[in-house]
Amino acid sequence: MSRRNALGLGALSAVALAAFGVGPGIPVAYAASYPSWDDVQAAKSNEAAKAAEVSRIEGLIQSLTQRVADTQAAAKTASDDFYAAQQAHFAAVTKAQNLQAQADQQTEIADSAAAQAARVAAQLNRDGGDDTALKLFFSDSGANTDELLTRLGTMDKFLGYNQSVYNTAIAARNTAQSLTDQAKIARNERDRLQKVAEQKLIAAREAAAAAQAALKEQSSNLETLKAQLAALRDSTTQTVAGYQAGVAAREAEEQARRAREAAEAAANGGGNGGGGGTSGAGGWVRPHGGARSSSYGPRVPDCGPQGCSSSYHYGADLANGCGAAIYAANSGTVDYAGDNGGYGNYIRIQHGGGVSTGYAHIRPGGILVDSGQWVSSGQVIAYAGDTGRSFGCHLHFEVYIDGEYTNPVAFMEDRGVYV
Repeated sequence: MSRRNALGLGALSAVALAAFGVGPGIPVAYAASYPSWDDVQAAKSNEAAKAAEVSRIEGLIQSLTQRVADTQAAAKTASDDFYAAQQAHFAAVTKAQNLQAQADQQTEIADSAAAQAARVAAQLNRDGGDDTALKLFFSDSGANTDELLTRLGTMDKFLGYNQSVYNTAIAARNTAQSLTDQAKIARNERDRLQKVAEQKLIAAREAAAAAQAALKEQSSNLETLKAQLAALRDSTTQTVAGYQAGVAAREAEEQARRAREAAEAAANGGGNGGGGGTSGAGGWVRPHGGARSSSYGPRVPDCGPQGCSSSYHYGADLANGCGAAIYAANSGTVDYAGDNGGYGNYIRIQHGGGVSTGYAHIRPGGILVDSGQWVSSGQVIAYAGDTGRSFGCHLHFEVYIDGEYTNPVAFMEDRGVYV
């Protein structure tokens, strides 16, 4: 009897899958093969053979379903870990920046106070360090004791003021050094967390690939298996060929639907200025249409059943309605496309030169690209939604430089694109 071989999980090994919680109970590829329609036809003529084939098909359906559930659960865990690591890295970036800014501020205070003390000292001894200033100070004062005392009091205040300025400079310098030391520690932690986040990204990407492969295998075989099972259980005069034709018709309809979606994406993409705006310098385009609904920086968090938004907004929100096209802001390589915790469905594109962009809250099933894929500037890569910690359909757009977040509004404006 002929057999149709099972689809595997691509290049992912059992060892790799185990790293994402996909353990030995989830085989990388089935050892058993799938039944052909010839197998089903032959089994119908023998009750024992039919019962065995029914049991085998039921086992295959259950195994396909379980593997999809298990790999999706592992992918969800890995993507949540990636999100948590990414946000921890961003928080460390903020801490290091704030500490360094405080250190720089204290350094400026120390420098200003030191310069002020130097000016006072120069006034007291502007003749190069001899006692000329004091001689001049006391000259012609012997005839008037009150005037001498007044001058002495003024000098005392003058010296006391300079000592205060000096103390301020020393205190500011010490504070600046302490903050600089703390900033250095914070930067080391920032760099460590960045490496952790990148490792989590790789794990999430591979776990997502395993889940996608399992889903693809299920989609490729489940319809046929169910039809074969129905044919075996059917005691009417309907033929096996009729079930087979029904499966073929549904597959043709699905292929036509995918072709229509691909044609629509191609018609909307291809460097057309992104979300309706003109192209900027270096091929940068607006990644989405609609108005900016939330900008970059501190904000009051929104809260709902899905949790609360962050108090610091690392990106810019563009709202053009549910299902509106999302465009690649520039050409580059997709290095992540999948779930990402509070970001929901998320894409990250590496553009070269240490610059990358992120696109979040994509609708379910709305990601049109895969990890490792090259995309062109203005190409449709996804459709807007409200997955993750979102409060309405929109695109959350981020820009990263060497892995650290930056103001996407200012970044794009510097390139002639307004978001």
